[in-house]
Amino acid sequence: MWFVYICLRRGRLYTGITTHLQHRMAQHEAKLLYYEKHPDRFSAARREKQIKGWTKGKKLALCQSPQNPLATPPDIPAPANPTR
Repeated sequence: MWFVYICLRRGRLYTGITTHLQHRMAQHEAKLLYYEKHPDRFSAARREKQIKGWTKGKKLALCQSPQNPLATPPDIPAPANPTR
């Protein structure tokens, strides 16, 4: 099982893939905001690339969406003028 994740570290959002979420968050010293399960590395990498192309505002919207399996993430200021 592979995971695509968005985490918060030092006020910045990071998107990545891993097979071990807890271990990866410990490596990043980050707070996990969002994750999705994927059956293989290929589908996880494809989704990671898609999310990495998004603006901060769009990533935050995903983190705050009902499809997020985590509790409500902390408030993070959205960018003033999202372009995507």
